[in-house]
Amino acid sequence: MRQVVLDTETTGLSWERGNRVVEIGCIELLERRPTGRRFQRYLNPGRAMEPGAQEVTGLTLEFLADKPRFEHVVEEFLDFIRGAELIIHNADFDIGFLDYELSLAGAHFGRTREHAGVLDTLSLARERFPGQRNSLDALCKRLGVDNAHRKLHGALLDAELLADVYLAMTAGQGDLGLSLERAPQPTAIRSPQAGNGAGLRILRASADEEAAHWRRLERIAAKNKSGVLWPAAAEPVVDLAETG
Repeated sequence: MRQVVLDTETTGLSWERGNRVVEIGCIELLERRPTGRRFQRYLNPGRAMEPGAQEVTGLTLEFLADKPRFEHVVEEFLDFIRGAELIIHNADFDIGFLDYELSLAGAHFGRTREHAGVLDTLSLARERFPGQRNSLDALCKRLGVDNAHRKLHGALLDAELLADVYLAMTAGQGDLGLSLERAPQPTAIRSPQAGNGAGLRILRASADEEAAHWRRLERIAAKNKSGVLWPAAAEPVVDLAETG
């Protein structure tokens, strides 16, 4: 399965108010493994950055002035995501902006979901961790993903972090805190041979497993005319927990 982890940075929070995309960052996964293929472009938005957006991203109009417009990279971008499942945190935000950019580039480009599927990791996180903060930073902390180098928001950097968060969140590993129930642990039983109060972990066979074991031994014994070293019937099983 081919997946593309995607993030965008924008001039503001609302495309309905004419805000534009200023950076796209994508990381390709194949069968849940990074392939090394990436797509990253800074874009000239053709309009001013809102103060909050400039502060969060560190991007300025001076830096973006000589960067391409979205319509100049749209085909390359669509070629990269086509046929993949897009992994996006708070997907409605990014998809809204990308659909707006596609509409400005030309109606024939359609909408993002016509080129790729979409999986929203924010919705996934809310299902896994209800009632908790599920921002990208919060998930990095909860899942042990190192984001100490994230001083500013950047589309490619955030896509890299989101890839690690997504893989950790969907791995089903108990040590990542993804399950409230832990698998039952073997009972520690005191052994008379164990000194200094040490415990011996014993995994006992079930009654059905013991019966199947002895039936197999009896079949082997019946075929072996020279005799066998084990008794014909099971010896009593001693419970070490009852020996003191």
